[in-house]
Amino acid sequence: MISSMTGFGKTNGVFGTKKVSVEIRSLNSKSLDLNLKFNSQYKDLESDIRRIIAEKLNRGKIDVGVYLESSGLSESGSINIELAKQYFLDIRALNEQIGNQPSDYLSLILKMPDVVHYQTPEISAEEKEWVLKLISDTCLSLINFRKQEGEAIREDLENRINAIQKDLLEIPKFESERVTTVKDRIQKGLKELGNNLLDQNRLEQEMIFYIEKMDISEEKIRLANHLDYFSETMNHSFSGKKLGFIAQEIGREINTLGSKSNHTEMQKLVVEMKDNLEKIKEQVLNIL
Repeated sequence: MISSMTGFGKTNGVFGTKKVSVEIRSLNSKSLDLNLKFNSQYKDLESDIRRIIAEKLNRGKIDVGVYLESSGLSESGSINIELAKQYFLDIRALNEQIGNQPSDYLSLILKMPDVVHYQTPEISAEEKEWVLKLISDTCLSLINFRKQEGEAIREDLENRINAIQKDLLEIPKFESERVTTVKDRIQKGLKELGNNLLDQNRLEQEMIFYIEKMDISEEKIRLANHLDYFSETMNHSFSGKKLGFIAQEIGREINTLGSKSNHTEMQKLVVEMKDNLEKIKEQVLNIL
């Protein structure tokens, strides 16, 4: 089963006085491109969060947000009294020199650098385990989203592969006509030159050689095999990169058919194949 790299997951939970929400967004990327945003209380969990994301989400441009709300104090603060006093004396002296009226110095001093020091409390092992479980659950939510998106992509890919297969089955209708047209055109040109100047044996050899070069039997077989292989590979997980390689091989065979076609109707079929293939390649870029 194929999955999209695009997805979104969100979960909420409560631990003690804390309410935590986790959001994970994912877009397509050739590798794992992870961006984390979380409260400072959970900074020690960064390596564990990265490990969980890599194991469960594989790859993609992934943004993870861990947001914390608390009904109690999450940080404790202490005041540097000596520094606060010094700020008070300096500010009061400056105010008197300027001649301004006395003001509320305390609210101003508490905003000055290094006056108040905040300490983030340590979180328990139980809370760490709980937060990591919440992140794992969010990953599962995003994975389900990816699977739903993957089903829509799969349906579109199947329709386009079937369309290419249908065009491929139409090509034999024009092959004999194509060879006959080329023969007639060559013979007409030779008659205009004059048959008395030609070596008939050599002419037949060259004609056979030219017609053999126009043969597309191998290209049709390889293209049919590649299309079947693409459909089979869609049944496997984490097949995005492999599907991309197969799409490249499909493109090579279609291009060869186009260069050998020498027939208007066949060229129209090749153009339709190329159009469907380009849309397939666009979709494959978003497959995990």
